[in-house]
Amino acid sequence: MTAEELLSSIDQPAPPDGLDVPLRGLWHAARGEWDEAHVLVQDDPSPDAAWVHAHLHRVEGDLSNAGYWYGRAGRRMPSESIEQERATIAEALLAEADGV
Repeated sequence: MTAEELLSSIDQPAPPDGLDVPLRGLWHAARGEWDEAHVLVQDDPSPDAAWVHAHLHRVEGDLSNAGYWYGRAGRRMPSESIEQERATIAEALLAEADGV
């Protein structure tokens, strides 16, 4: 699956099968389902979930909290648009899932 395929699937009633927690959270974020996305990633201790968690707080405008989660993810807050960051995260997580 590509990032474009993932993000274009948001009109479906459920995320594609086989997505891990961070990717499911990102899918819900792309649908504007902030609470659903947050519930998924907030208790996942992985750096990938922390990255999506950071993105969610950036989306809501809570940059201080976002900064904390970017730190937990080992990343810096990006200057790119929310949409571009979402695509960047999707590409990275899908490549990781494919072992690339």
